[in-house]
Amino acid sequence: MSDNTYSITRRQALAGLSATTALSLSGCATGSALSGPRPEGVAQAMQIGAERLLEGVGYSLLEHEPERATSLGVDTGRYAELRGQLEDKSQAGQDAYAAQLKADLALVRAYPRDGLDAETATSLDVVESGYDIALAGFALPYGDTPVGSWRTAPYVVIQNVGSYLDLPRFMDATHPLNDSDDIYHYLNRLSQVPQVLEGETEKMRAARGMGLVPPDFLIDKAIAQIETSLADMRTGGALVGSLTRRIIENMGEDALGEKGEYAYGIVTGDIVPALEKQLEELRKQRAVAASDPGMRERPHGEEWYAWALRSSTTTNLSADDIHQQGLAELEELHGRMDPILREIGYTKGSVGERMQGLSQDPRYKFAEGDEGRKEIFAFIEERIEWIKAQMPRAFNTLVDPNLEVRRLPLAEEPGAPGAYGGAGSKDGTIPGRFWINLRTTDLHRKYDLADLTFHEAIPGHVWEGEYSNRLPLIRSILAFNPFSEGWALYGEQLADELGAYDDFKVGRLGYLQSLAFRACRMVVDTGLHSKGWSRERARNFFVERNGSKYEEVASEVDRYCSWPGQATGYKLGHSEIVRQRSRAEAALGDAYDMKAFNDAVILGGNAPLDVMARNVERYIDSTRAR
Repeated sequence: MSDNTYSITRRQALAGLSATTALSLSGCATGSALSGPRPEGVAQAMQIGAERLLEGVGYSLLEHEPERATSLGVDTGRYAELRGQLEDKSQAGQDAYAAQLKADLALVRAYPRDGLDAETATSLDVVESGYDIALAGFALPYGDTPVGSWRTAPYVVIQNVGSYLDLPRFMDATHPLNDSDDIYHYLNRLSQVPQVLEGETEKMRAARGMGLVPPDFLIDKAIAQIETSLADMRTGGALVGSLTRRIIENMGEDALGEKGEYAYGIVTGDIVPALEKQLEELRKQRAVAASDPGMRERPHGEEWYAWALRSSTTTNLSADDIHQQGLAELEELHGRMDPILREIGYTKGSVGERMQGLSQDPRYKFAEGDEGRKEIFAFIEERIEWIKAQMPRAFNTLVDPNLEVRRLPLAEEPGAPGAYGGAGSKDGTIPGRFWINLRTTDLHRKYDLADLTFHEAIPGHVWEGEYSNRLPLIRSILAFNPFSEGWALYGEQLADELGAYDDFKVGRLGYLQSLAFRACRMVVDTGLHSKGWSRERARNFFVERNGSKYEEVASEVDRYCSWPGQATGYKLGHSEIVRQRSRAEAALGDAYDMKAFNDAVILGGNAPLDVMARNVERYIDSTRAR
């Protein structure tokens, strides 16, 4: 982001636009010239004003989540100070964040849409929807509220939530270390980590005070992981090692000086005691914890879960609606899998039982240990090269992602899913990343790893993120679970349609099982949090109904317990994109073009499902008008 992108500061922009908005609305109300078709100069000014408002709102958010500014590569120029800051995780910090969102939402809601181009009007609608959902989350009595993000977490520190996990990975993989300023900002951020941890611990204590305690099995995982993190940090560990290694690699040993010793002092003298307090609090929670996995058994749990479903689906569907949709979609997908299984010789038992048998076939397993890990990386790279070459057949507007495949940090692997991925920075300096969990190679099979690659990388998360990064800053920040995950599943579908499994039918089984797995998630998540399912019942549903690997779903189910609702958005979002495609095909007939449809969805950016549907409607209308 150039330092002179705009000649006004964020606060000046918001203050000025507040007055402009008031004038515009006043004019509309009194029947002045502004209430009808606007003169070209006025319309242009309103368009520019909306763009500046969106830019200001984006940086307003980043003041409260400066790590995102680094991830996007916009912590430069007048915003360079954000590179040395961390989010305030205390209750006071989160209250200030909510107050800022409320103020900015009022400006966005008040701004007139008449005369704005479709992209800008869509962006205002996206901000309004995202901020409204987030503020409803901040109003709840506990939790870590996502703002245009995917993680709905009632517990601020648990096996897959907390700065003890997020910050070491962020500081190593995302915070740059290319010059002396970067070193200064790294050390400044390091010095703030104790305060961040203390803010989380404060919220943990407050939640326990109102009776909110995580399930005992999640606490056990978190305790073990924090003990591992503490053992690392007591020797300086990854936080110091990343600093010293990258300074030497990027600037030479002479640039290191005493910076490693300074960082060591912060980590061992300040961060370790703060993390020990989190461990102490978790042990207090463990002493009173129960085994019930769901939100239904927790204070304000039904209210919290209803919001989590709204956040995770951008709909008002009830838990029962989602549960039944998941069951119906699972049956439909198994109906597509059955004939393929029969064709390759698996004829006896349910689809789930036959898929379990397939998973034990040694032809589709990777070798154990490091040998198998090398096989997995080679397999992923080959599939990425193949799918890249197919993209001109699926899109008119192409991107070329800066993409990196990395193993998850060892400390994170026990509580993490099989993989995840995401876009790189807006400026391209930080690559999109496909993180693969390799704690055991048995997590993956040769018939399902291609599909996982298409989901996390291309044309899934990394590919989609490249388009969002072309939009205004706030649109690169805000991401909505059903669009993000629905698109990634749609990316899997595109890979199948482009021929990924034409010569490997077992691979198509892996793809269909992947979709069925997401339908199972709709059933299991709502079962856990709304219907009183046990942890074991949830695991067995995956294994018995879908033939999933027990090793994989054991941690998956625990993830749903700590991120209620999040798992429901995947298949629901995919089904809506497919429904919109069918609607466009029916409306346009021979004029329908898949490449143009795909462009309409992805160029519209990451959006709530109703906003995405309006983007498709514009595609239909514009095609008809030709």
